[in-house]
This record gives sequence, structure tokens and C-alpha cells, in this order.
Amino acid sequence: FSDVTLFLDRDGVINKDIGYLHKISDFRFIDGAIESLKRLVELGIGIVIITNQAGIARGLYSEKDYKILNEWMVEKLENEGVLLKGVYYCPHHPDFTGDCMCRKPKPGMINKAIAEHGLLVGKSVFVGDKLTDMQAAEAAGVPIKILVESGHKLTSESISLADLVVHSLE
Repeated sequence: FSDVTLFLDRDGVINKDIGYLHKISDFRFIDGAIESLKRLVELGIGIVIITNQAGIARGLYSEKDYKILNEWMVEKLENEGVLLKGVYYCPHHPDFTGDCMCRKPKPGMINKAIAEHGLLVGKSVFVGDKLTDMQAAEAAGVPIKILVESGHKLTSESISLADLVVHSLE
């Protein structure tokens, strides 16, 4: 499994999605997420987090706020034996910053991770909780798309793009 990469959305997949999460005190890992990620890493699967952070563009929190929370999360995961290949985020929102190539459903963050780490897109999986996650994975050529119910309410369109629907990472 050493050449397999798991791309994960953050909010609703790894942690509870409370909307515009930016404070460590509000961060809650979804039950079983850390243990599942640890097992995957032990199997040699690389993990990359791909997350839209429109709250930055909306002025709800700063890029510095995001980075503080992200560093805390990465350290927390590392302390549990979950070493990430990387975390990619999009600070944009089309209504505030104009169009970009990184905001899901576009594949920019996935493509950047693939290029920076020499990942094999044909041996990758994307796990997300909404349609834009499935669309970004599809656009990047990720062959396996898993939709989790732990975040947003599932739509028939997101379900139709997914190869598998599961309750959570567990």
C-alpha cells in the first residue's frame, strides 16, 4: 500500500463540521477518526488533507487563525502516530475573491499535492462529505471516491458520483 494515497476533506470527515471552524477550543475529532487514520498509516497509506477555507475570504477568521488551528491538528495527529503527507487549503470564495483553481469542486489542491509529492493519482482514494469533494476527485482523476455521512446531508447527486457511501472513517 506504500504508493496508495488517501485524500481527505477535513470538516465533516476528520472533525465535526460546525461551520467556519477556526478555534482550537471548538475542534472535535469525529469518533474513531484518529484510530482509523492511524491504521491506514500503519498500512503504509499516505494521507493528504484537502480543505476549502472560505471563512478566510469571508473575513470570518484570518489565514493566521487557520494556520494556528492546522498546526495544532497536525501535531495532535502526529502525537497519535498519524503522519500526514500534507495539508492543502483554499482560502478563496468566488463571491469575495473571484474564481480560483484550488477551491473544490476544482481539482487544484489535489493536483498540487500529486505534483509536489510525486503521488500516483491512479492509486488514490478521496474521502469527503459533500458533492464538491466528489466533483474535485472526479476532475483530478481519482479512481475511488468515498462519501461519508458524518458531515453534510447527502444528496442524490453526491451519492451518484461516489463509489462507496459509509457512515464515517471508522
